[in-house]
Amino acid sequence: MHHAESRPARCPRLLGNPVRTSPSRSPFGAAFSRFRKGLGALGLGLALVGASTPALAELKVGVSDWPGWVAWYVAEQKGFFKKHKADVKLVWFANYTDSISALSSGQLDANSQTWSDTMGPLAKGLPLKAVLVNDNSAGNDALMVSGKIKGFADLKGKSIALEEFSISHFVLATALAKNGMSQKDVKVVNLSAGDAAAAFLSGRVDAAVVWNPWVAQIEKSGKGKALFTSKDMPGLIPDLLVAQDKAIKAKRKDLVGMIRAWFDTEKFIRDNPDEAAKIMAKVVGMKPEEYKVFLPGTRFFDAAANQTAFNAADPKSLLGVAPTIASFLLDKKLIDGKPDAGKGIDASLLTEALGK
Repeated sequence: MHHAESRPARCPRLLGNPVRTSPSRSPFGAAFSRFRKGLGALGLGLALVGASTPALAELKVGVSDWPGWVAWYVAEQKGFFKKHKADVKLVWFANYTDSISALSSGQLDANSQTWSDTMGPLAKGLPLKAVLVNDNSAGNDALMVSGKIKGFADLKGKSIALEEFSISHFVLATALAKNGMSQKDVKVVNLSAGDAAAAFLSGRVDAAVVWNPWVAQIEKSGKGKALFTSKDMPGLIPDLLVAQDKAIKAKRKDLVGMIRAWFDTEKFIRDNPDEAAKIMAKVVGMKPEEYKVFLPGTRFFDAAANQTAFNAADPKSLLGVAPTIASFLLDKKLIDGKPDAGKGIDASLLTEALGK
């Protein structure tokens, strides 16, 4: 797969009370950049709420603004952690990049982050493991084009606004590659997601890659349509729960319980979308009806989807998509060296959570 300057949670986030207009999906290091240069800040001092070594008793988990992660507050409020005997403390990050650094430096036991943003720490050899897939972006990110553009051939030489080095940039690169083109065939205009949407709506650019709520706003305006969305690149934008190796050893029971709580949460969101949207909207300072825009474009992963994601033989699994993601990051010089994705995946907790 999602940015506070950004998109719903995939962009940057500011520590403190979340007030947002869209989830984060900004540039790497911002919060919805799902890919970011912020990874270079690993090891630097962090401004983290209660920045101390995680207490032995509880599982300290970072959360920032993206539907698949904000959903953890549904688990908390509906008592799913308690049901599964998971002693979990959710720590909100208004700045997503800070949460990545906090996990990498050991100030968190686990964090809500993308697979792409986990590549940098893995390339540095940090002891982290993906233990759960919360969701995939499945339409929340889209390449929006004007009516005169009927297909990818019409994009040649055209201007496309997007936030460089963000998930949006990755979406464009993937869309072009799937259609026999490269970024050299188009003119990329670097703008924040909101500015990219405004530039498109005013006719200053021919296309824009944005995420919701801007996708919905452009469609509603009648001035643009989606030529390609994150639904067309399954498996490539996974949002995860990533844990420290030491937490997997010392707090395994809580992590397994948290994974079980996630499956109750996914079912609750599916069966009770209005109540779920109300809980999630309150966390990020939005109205429930505004937040519901994000739900259709977010494919929340149930147990079966997670089993597929952790099946190394499946091309859409975490291991299967890793080379494509790493290639983009290396090409844009966003990571140093090739990550060993296999070392960053632990399916054993999922297996235990499912009782197999």
